[in-house]
Order: sequence, then structure tokens, then C-alpha cells
Amino acid sequence: MDYKMNWELDSIFSGESDSYDLQKKLNLIEDQLAFFTDQVNTWNFEKDKPSFKDFSLILSNQEKISFGLTQVHTFVEAVQSADVTDKKSSALFGKIFTLSSLFDTIKTVFTKKLVAISDKNWSKLLSKDEFKPIEFVLEETRTQGKELLSESEEELINNLSIDGFQAWSDHYDTLVSTIEISFEESNGTIRKLSAGQTYNKMNSDPDKEIRKQLFDKWEATWAEKAPLFADTLNHLAGFRLADYKAHGVSDFLKRPLEYNRMNRETLDTMWQAVSEHKQPFIDFLNRKAKLMGKDRLDWQDVEAPVLVGNTKPQLYPFNKGAAFIIDNFKKVSPKMASFSQSAFENNWIEAEDRSGKRPGGYCAELPESQESRIFMTYADSPGEVSTLAHELGHAFHSYVMKDLPALNQQYAMNVAETASTFAEMVVADATVNDAKTKEEKINLLDTKIQNSLAMFLNIHARFIFESNFYAERQNGIVTDERLSELMEAAQKEAYKDSLNSYHPHFWASKLHFFIADVPFYNFPYTFGYLFSLGIYAQYLENSNGFEDRYIDLLKDTASMTTEDLAKKHLHVDLGKKDFWVAGIKIIEKDIQSFLELTEEYIK
Repeated sequence: MDYKMNWELDSIFSGESDSYDLQKKLNLIEDQLAFFTDQVNTWNFEKDKPSFKDFSLILSNQEKISFGLTQVHTFVEAVQSADVTDKKSSALFGKIFTLSSLFDTIKTVFTKKLVAISDKNWSKLLSKDEFKPIEFVLEETRTQGKELLSESEEELINNLSIDGFQAWSDHYDTLVSTIEISFEESNGTIRKLSAGQTYNKMNSDPDKEIRKQLFDKWEATWAEKAPLFADTLNHLAGFRLADYKAHGVSDFLKRPLEYNRMNRETLDTMWQAVSEHKQPFIDFLNRKAKLMGKDRLDWQDVEAPVLVGNTKPQLYPFNKGAAFIIDNFKKVSPKMASFSQSAFENNWIEAEDRSGKRPGGYCAELPESQESRIFMTYADSPGEVSTLAHELGHAFHSYVMKDLPALNQQYAMNVAETASTFAEMVVADATVNDAKTKEEKINLLDTKIQNSLAMFLNIHARFIFESNFYAERQNGIVTDERLSELMEAAQKEAYKDSLNSYHPHFWASKLHFFIADVPFYNFPYTFGYLFSLGIYAQYLENSNGFEDRYIDLLKDTASMTTEDLAKKHLHVDLGKKDFWVAGIKIIEKDIQSFLELTEEYIK
């Protein structure tokens, strides 16, 4: 098959940021919000019982508005991601955030009415058959609603967030859109690379001199704008901390843990297991350095390909990569393979390597059309194949949940990263098994292990940095110089000071630190990775009926705590280190294979 590398958006709204259909949709949502506001304000529990028909109608209209806002947000984000010079997208986002703020305010009123219901009456409401499937989310909403301030105070916070909290996150995107880095080709041609293009080439080019040239320019470029990025990060965190304080929250990890439906014991146990089992990863980095003729790796070498003998990097042009993903998904889940093939055929993926695109990759939902869109910059490497599989895993997760009640589709980030990482793991394993020679296997094992390094070392560094940053930010503004000091110190701690050089301005270049609606966008990756290892281990142990078991687990991800999900589907206790260590041991086997295979190539 010959698949396009550009996504199709006209079926959502035609005309991109000038779309008349989009404007009509925004006007419709505005009308729906006005009606919803009246519904909520006039709702009375006593008058509604015992049928609770009005309560049911409120939930139905809440679903429509939620789906509509997600639909338009995904579309505008797609337009802006594909063309960072599109100025009209910012105005559209402003409109969407205004509507979202109004929606949040109305939901606050509704939640406070739920809190006011007596426990006895609340039990009566939940006992009705139509509400039992969403009991967990309703209970969660009511429990967390007890921390809400007055309706007027919550409305003020929501309104201020548009030009405060959310605006600073948007400002980061604007700053990144100005990033351009010059690169001189071997023939003397000068190319202007976007941030996304630079990042890909800097980490994947087999020539260490090119990697060094690009990394030096990369660091210098982010350093030049560091004061602007520091302002942005400080004000994002400052708004968030002020919001926490207003709600009586002193622990800045409380909200991230609630968002991910996991407890502090689980988080601490996971990081303890990771910290105690880093030596094999350090051994891998040391071996990789020797294979590259270095005493220790520099930052830009960590993700660079290992090429021994006459091996050249394995290339997977887009069509080949797509076919490889589909073929290997079939072995684990025919439904996931069929779904992914449909995503390629219907042009849900923006993968072209060109300037003008934002860096990074993501998968976003379109709940009204029950579709997704995937954004990335594809570069023909095995790592890019795994990344594409990762995003398709996200899309499949949303797909299997599409017929559930809307409240049971809102899964948290940690379990969101489970489906994506599982899909990525399937493909990464397959690339290694696809190796034709020993040298090729070494190269592909290296690519696979790099992902583990990211989860156990890079993500850990991000968590350490963000924890230390928030601790200091509670006492005032943190300068850009101090942010770089915190970042480098976190990298040295996470990597056990095993590298020759680090990336002090990583805090500025990493989008995840600047996303408004998801605090601590880091530890859920490590959680999802290790959780998916547990799922993958069960598949390897018993593949009979696995697909149905796997889909059942995904369907439960938004309707129970993380700990209960693990007990029900994996029969494990996340508060005990043995689960986490078992996952790490799986990766250690890959590292041991790499060390054994490369022994003869050490200089």
C-alpha cells in the first residue's frame, strides 16, 4: 500500500483556520452551554427524585458539550501543529478556552450541588441501574468537589486562567514556533531546520561530528531565549501553586496523583525500584561509549545508533514502517492491526518531514466522529517506527472505549501511556527479531533499549527536576540560570553521573513542562512503561484469549483507581516493589544480550 504522509482534516471541518463549519460549531457549543447553564442552575435534587430524569439529561448534555469542545480543540491543535505560522489558530484557541472556562464554571455549580446531597440520598441516586456504570466517576467527582471554593471564586479562577494559566502555555508554543537552526549539508547547502527536525537529526545521525554540531547549536538556541522560557515556566507554576494554595493544597504532587488516580505509595515504590536497579543501564551506556570510541557518552550520543562492522542503520520508509506495524500488531491483536490499517488508509497521520511543524508527536481524539489524529515528524528509523506504533496504541485505546459512557472514557495519563507503550513494545521486539545479522541485531537492540533508558533515566531526571523546581518556586521566582542548574543536577542524579556532558536547557526545550492542563507530565510515562511490561509478560506467558483480556483492561482504565486496575487485571499489588522489579528485569535481559553481542567489538 502507498499511504499518504499528510493527514486529512476536511472531514472534521473544511477550510482549516478559516473554516465556516468550525465557526458554526463554536456557535452551537455556545448555545448548548447557555442551555446547560440553565439546566444546572434550576436542577433540584428533591424535585428530581425518584426518577432523576433531569439528572440524566444534565449528564447527557454535559457529554455533548465535552465531546464538542474536544472535537474543535483537536482540529485547531492539528492545524497549528502542522503549520506553526498559522496566526488565526491562536484566536481560535482563545475562543475555545473561553468556552471551556465557562463549561468548567457550570460544572463547578453542578458538582457543588452533588456535594450538598446527603450521603443517604446520594446512595439512593447511585442505586439506580442507569448510574451504576458511572458510579466510580460520580463518586470521585463528589469527593473532590468537597475541596471546591465558592461558585464565584471558582468562576474567577477559571476566567483568570484564560489569560493567565492557559495563556502562558500558549506563549510557549509561540516562542517555539520562532526556533530555527541552521545546518550545513555535506555539499555546502545551508538548511533551516525547525525544532522538531533538529531534534530528530541531532539524536539519530550516525556521524558524531554532525550530532555535536547540532547539539551545540541546539543548546545555544534555547539558551538565547532562556529568560523568556523561564518567565513562561515560572508563571505557569506560579498560577498552579496559587490555585493549590487557594484550595488548601500544600503538596504539589497531590493534584498530579489525583489526576492519575494513583496513591503516593505507588509512586514512591516505583521510583525506589527504578533507583535501586539502574546499574545495568549504566553498564549499557558505558559499553555504548566504548563502541563509539569514547570514555563516556555525551548527551547527544545517548540516542545515537550503534553501528558495528559493516552495518548501516536499518531504514523503514513510511510505507514499509506502516506495513511492519500492521503485520506485527496482527500477531498480538488482529483488532489493533485492523484498526491501525484503517488509520493509515483514512489518512489520520501527519508524518511528513518538513519545516514549519511543531516539534514532538501526539495522538488526539475526535470523540464526535469517533476518530483520532496522529502528529509526528517521521524519519525512517526503527525508533520512528516505534514512535508511530506508540501513537497508534493511544488511538486504539480511545477506539475500544468509544461506546462507553463519556465519563468512563476519561482515562488518566499513566494508564493512557500503557496502551501506547505496549504497542511500541510489540514493534520494538519485532524489529530486533527481524534482524538478519548479528551486527543488525546489535543496532536494533540498542534502539529498543534506548526507550527503556528514556523511561528509567530521562523521565526520572524530569521528575527530579520538576519536584525541585516546584519546591523552590513556592518561595519565589526561579531564574533561568538556576533552572539550568537544577536540570543538570537532576540529569546527573538520574544518570548516576555516567555521561561526559549534559543538557542544561532541556527544561526549556521540553514541551511537557509547559502544558497547562497536566501537571508533572513525566512519571506517568515510567508507570505506563512498567505497567505495559506486566501486560506484555502475560501475553508471552499465555497468548490464548489475550486480545479480549487486553481490551477489557483498556475499557476499565477510566472507571477505577490505578491500584484496583492492577489488582483486577494483573493480580498485582503496586505498593510492592516486586511488580516493578519484575518489569525492570525484562529489560535487563535485553541489556545482557547487548553486552554479550558487543563484547568482541570493544576497541
